[in-house]
Amino acid sequence: MVKKWVCAFWILFGYVLYGQADAVNVGTLPAEVNETSGLIFFNDKLITLNDSGNTPQLFEIDTAALAVTRIITIENAINVDWEDLTQDGDYIYIGDFGNNLGGRQDLAIYRIAKTDYIASDSVGAEMISFSYEDQADFNENQNSDWDAEAFMVLQDQLVLFTKQWQSGGTVAYGIPKTPGIHSATNLGSFPVEGLVTGATYNLFSGALFLIGYSQQLQPFVLRLDGLTDMFSFNGTEQKTILPVGFSQAEGITYTDEKTYFFSSERFTNSNPPITLEAGLYKFITADTSPGEENPEEPTEGENPEEEPEGEDPDGEAEKEELLIFINAGSKVMQYELNSESELFGRAIFDTAGRRLSLSHANSIDTNTIDLSILESSVYYLTFYLQGRTVSKAFFLN
Repeated sequence: MVKKWVCAFWILFGYVLYGQADAVNVGTLPAEVNETSGLIFFNDKLITLNDSGNTPQLFEIDTAALAVTRIITIENAINVDWEDLTQDGDYIYIGDFGNNLGGRQDLAIYRIAKTDYIASDSVGAEMISFSYEDQADFNENQNSDWDAEAFMVLQDQLVLFTKQWQSGGTVAYGIPKTPGIHSATNLGSFPVEGLVTGATYNLFSGALFLIGYSQQLQPFVLRLDGLTDMFSFNGTEQKTILPVGFSQAEGITYTDEKTYFFSSERFTNSNPPITLEAGLYKFITADTSPGEENPEEPTEGENPEEEPEGEDPDGEAEKEELLIFINAGSKVMQYELNSESELFGRAIFDTAGRRLSLSHANSIDTNTIDLSILESSVYYLTFYLQGRTVSKAFFLN
């Protein structure tokens, strides 16, 4: 939502940056998404939405051409004040909880099935209605502490983060991710000293990133690590300034364990006169991929994917979480992943830690992998599970 600012912008030039991170401007977003307010990456597509008063639609963005390539209409929803997107394995969630005046009593989250989203450009949604367990005053005041623009999925709950205009902090609230009427439970607060506008929980790395900006339009990210199924601010919080100039940063998402995109809304101000176009940005963290952390190469003549011949009296093979099978001279792999943990993706790395392939869970429909494009060498087959990874070396003749 475009806000009119009365602060003196020149104070930014003396602003002390701490914890800077590299970030690049990918380019200007198309006019159809000038009020971009949330991001997710699904089915190898970047998806965004516009905020209050706009159409109830989602937009797929080509990150190379920076063009809208598909529009999906939510046929039974109203965009009162859509502010963020998140997802799990089965659903996309749309947060209609913008509440700048603090008086809304129709806060909602729309849930749409990913199967419906893939199949049609017009889909229906289920509604998750909620109220804050500790809000007693619904009198409207400009720039309320009951505004919210960020949320994410953690296990079986949605975690929402408020945008506190007055306090400059954020409060996390837990909400069941099932349709119905719910009370949002206070999970804790953090004095972020800024306005939180987006969230993404990286299932590959286990890192949560909150994005936002200061009252002077200085964008930042707040990183948390070591989350459990019960959310809490846990002492790992690290705030980092994003040195991309003035920006009303709004949405954030990840594409792999270390690559993130974030968007900014078009901003205009009359005094002093300033116009900032809606933009798309990218940054890369130092999070390591499985296989980068001192991989141990098999010794010459050792083929780690081959199981020893003969019986296994101790049943050790059955206890292995990941088994790999490649017939001699073949470049087709078969594997068995013995885990009940939720699967998010599958990748292959070389011994230098370079990721050579990545498949998201929704695109994995077989336990066979064609390795014909790979040369003879040692590689690592890696699976991203809920909160952890499983990786095993194999040798390709």
